[in-house]
Amino acid sequence: MGFFDRLFSGLTKTRDNLVKQIKSVLKGKKISEELFEELEEILIGADIGVKSTLEIVENVRERCKNEKIQDGEEVEKILKDELKKLLGENSALKPPETTPWVIMVVGVNGVGKTTTIGKLAAKFTKEGKKVMLAAGDTFRAAAAEQLGIWAERSKAQLIRHAEGSDPAAVAFDAVQAAKTRKSDVLIVDTAGRLHTKSNLMDELKKVRRVIDREMPGAPHDVLLVMDATTGQNGLSQAKVFKETTEVNGIVLTKLDGTSKGGIIVAIKKELDLPVKYIGVGEGIDDLQEFNPDEFIEALFGN
Repeated sequence: MGFFDRLFSGLTKTRDNLVKQIKSVLKGKKISEELFEELEEILIGADIGVKSTLEIVENVRERCKNEKIQDGEEVEKILKDELKKLLGENSALKPPETTPWVIMVVGVNGVGKTTTIGKLAAKFTKEGKKVMLAAGDTFRAAAAEQLGIWAERSKAQLIRHAEGSDPAAVAFDAVQAAKTRKSDVLIVDTAGRLHTKSNLMDELKKVRRVIDREMPGAPHDVLLVMDATTGQNGLSQAKVFKETTEVNGIVLTKLDGTSKGGIIVAIKKELDLPVKYIGVGEGIDDLQEFNPDEFIEALFGN
């Protein structure tokens, strides 16, 4: 099964929650204010977010007027266009000109952070890159062991310290080792933490400072792993992480287990952060670069 088919299958719950309702509302209807209000309710209910929804519906309303559209069923094509426009262009990660390319990965507990790192490592190894992982989650029991399993599976090197060590010290050693061993990519894991705990967020800042001190300009990317099933609740997490660690991209996991896939639109609109990768399953190849056009086509089932 190709990734588009897995994506199509993975978006079943979101499609049932969003697209089926949209099609039902538009079918056989004439354009009216009542129709736009119903559309608004459906989009907000699918976790697309209030700001995003108001903008999308206003643009759809305007285009229907300008293009003299009378039939509700023609609105679906315009709606798809507006969603694609709001999500913007494909924004894949781009390696810097110098190596190692340092990627710091952050997020709350239970979002699939370690698994995401393992899948990224496997992807980079497959591309012929020499990958190193830094076990910066020194608090969770067995976190380093779990990362070690992924390192073996993805043929990546692993830098780890004893449980309870200073995560900044792990980051320091990892940057030194990655430079010495001429690694192409260094992925730094961090302890999952609640965004409401300021002391833990300060620790993330420290890890980031140490990396930048040892390799000016790094980390080149800070990826926030978010669980799609949290929907709108994930936005408040993301805001704090963005302020604290200068997150520049999102990895959205567990899209196949939720009806809240619309959160992708809210993330882009309300946080101005691109979704870089999406996960639609447990397999090592089920983490893929996010392609907005492909996502909308799979969502609408066309």
